Amino acid sequence: MSISHRVRGVKILKAVSSSVRLQLLNLLFDRGPLSYTDLMSSLKMNPNRDAGRFAYHLKFLLKADLIEADVETKKYCLTELGKMVLDVADRIDKKAFKPRGMPIRTSRFALEEFDVNKIANSLVKETKMPADLAQKIAKEAEKRLLKSKTKYLTAPLIREVVNTILIEKGLEEYRHKLTRLGLPVFDVTTLIDAKNKMLQKSTSIHETSGEIVLREYMLLNVFSRDIADAHLSGLLHIRGLSSWILKPSEIMHDLRFFFQNGLNLEKTSAFQFSYSPPQNLESALGMTFNVLLHSAKEIDELQTIDYFNVFLAPFIRGVENARVREALRLFIANVNQHVDASFGLELTIPDFVADKPAFGPLRTHMGKYGDFVEEIQVVASLLLEILAEQSLVKPLFNPKAIIKIRSETFTNERAKTILLKAHQLSLEKGLPYFANSLGKNRKHSVFSASGFRLDANLSKDWEIDTLRTGCLGCVTVNLPRITYDSGKDVKKFFEIFRERLELSARALEIKDRALKQHGKSLLPFLTQSTCGDHYFRVENCSRLINLAGLKEAAEAFHGKSVSESEKTLELIEDIIKDIEVFTQRTSRKRGRRLSIVMLPDFEASERLVQMDIEKYGIGKIRFSGTREKPFYTTVNKLIDSDGKVSPESLRFGQKIHGLHGALTATELEEAEHKADELMTLTKQFFENYDLEFLTYNRRITYCANCKKSWIGLLHKCPSCGSIGTLTTFDRFAST
Repeated sequence: MSISHRVRGVKILKAVSSSVRLQLLNLLFDRGPLSYTDLMSSLKMNPNRDAGRFAYHLKFLLKADLIEADVETKKYCLTELGKMVLDVADRIDKKAFKPRGMPIRTSRFALEEFDVNKIANSLVKETKMPADLAQKIAKEAEKRLLKSKTKYLTAPLIREVVNTILIEKGLEEYRHKLTRLGLPVFDVTTLIDAKNKMLQKSTSIHETSGEIVLREYMLLNVFSRDIADAHLSGLLHIRGLSSWILKPSEIMHDLRFFFQNGLNLEKTSAFQFSYSPPQNLESALGMTFNVLLHSAKEIDELQTIDYFNVFLAPFIRGVENARVREALRLFIANVNQHVDASFGLELTIPDFVADKPAFGPLRTHMGKYGDFVEEIQVVASLLLEILAEQSLVKPLFNPKAIIKIRSETFTNERAKTILLKAHQLSLEKGLPYFANSLGKNRKHSVFSASGFRLDANLSKDWEIDTLRTGCLGCVTVNLPRITYDSGKDVKKFFEIFRERLELSARALEIKDRALKQHGKSLLPFLTQSTCGDHYFRVENCSRLINLAGLKEAAEAFHGKSVSESEKTLELIEDIIKDIEVFTQRTSRKRGRRLSIVMLPDFEASERLVQMDIEKYGIGKIRFSGTREKPFYTTVNKLIDSDGKVSPESLRFGQKIHGLHGALTATELEEAEHKADELMTLTKQFFENYDLEFLTYNRRITYCANCKKSWIGLLHKCPSCGSIGTLTTFDRFAST
């Protein structure tokens, strides 16, 4: 090396030998170009006392060509040589102070040597941060980690340190993108302990922890800040949050697709097999079960097979009842254990289905479905008998049976007999659901056990509008919160209400776009096609906005119950009218099915009231239930403790008639009833009050010790005297 180079090298080393000058270089690296005053202020030097000393150090760095002055901006900045010197200083610092072989436990479950460049690369890749800024943040993180003198590092620890630096520097947008999703060690330990105590399978721990991570992801990266904040603050409740952009909520199946085309699993995976159309009753039920099983991976909540007994009818022609019963019994047992499903049962054949070609074993054309009245009634009758048998010990809540009642149901003697059988099951266990298909406007409607309804109102073709589609998603609006937020001002109430509806519609749009964009990869089974015809029609799905606490909101607004004040009922009526206007305008604007409903949502009804109590205090909140277990109403309950239906609940049910889906539950309590009286009551509800979807609820207490059950809430087993072995079955305890 020449003498001149050595002299310059010595000069540079002398320039960085001073801690003050090294601080100056680091300041310019971290913060970019700074003025004379800014530099002095950052070093906490007094302009009157330290001006000479500061000027000396500044000139030294200028002469060493480590910094340079910009004449126009009057600011100092690092030269390339200055950056190089800092890099060398950092490397020397690492060699001097970093323990050899400091390991890091990476997210790839491997031990690696710490490398500051990986921090910078992650910042650029994950947050799209400029490379220069990423290097500065990474070096700052490295300094802090070295000072900590920890024995080993982990990827989460490094991420926490980096996020702390980002917060300190006001780089919130980058911190938001870099946030790590997951659970603290304590939370996972608690989860495992809780599951052990409840004797749950370990897979449920995987599912629960996975859902928590995905919920965090949705709130951080999928929803806009206002939608995420609305959910977190209890203005809204987004149901199925963990799978919001991954799965639709519900589906209405059409068995004919698979009975004609078979089960083509090769389209979902090259390692799977394909199966021909079913050749007998057993294979038809086996294929139906497999359809439910494969769809369950791609559907978040409930699956419904409407016209179940109609489309199955050709497969039981000529088959003895004993064989049909056994095949159905095994099918029900399999569904009960593995899939959440509901079956729509017709007691007579609707005219619009009667003319459709009927397909039986091996896709054989067997005339029309109108030729199978006897067979569809056999299937319906046997199915109800099996549900009754399986519920002798305790209620069988899955699968759910939906009995569709049409005008001809009451004129067909065998249909009336089956309907009576369904009401006997309601009387004993409170299981079946009854759908009102009496009017022309509900002639083509299909119902889910959740109360969700699809009408032939999109293309006016009942097959396209109601089958092979479903419910995209559901957002629940907290109505009582609007009452409190509005200060009980009517004009302000409806302004806030429309804002919350619009917010809910935007959340549903996000799900719509995601499933359209990634549906084929996320839903391979449901999106399989034959001759270009996709099975699941996501574009026809309905988007639901659910109302929680409609009754409580109106009562809190006027301070009186529905039975005490006409104004309370009038407010409910005005809310329904406003909903109709919003639905029509929004559906027309977005070209999508948007339905406002009042359907059971246990999680939302309890979570939203708890958040309102925390915000306003329990003394100011109008709620249902008890102080220990409060909830907001999402089901219209007709209390029938003495054989009489509550007029208040009936009037409320009539007012919510304009909603596009509402479930009415009649609590039978412990009163004495007869099946024929109950059937007459159902007819009155449908014909006189136009209730659209109804079920009867029985509270059942079951003793696991003696395997017996009793109607009502018991605290001690009447048979064995046991207390700790009792379980109460109540479908609508918190709605």
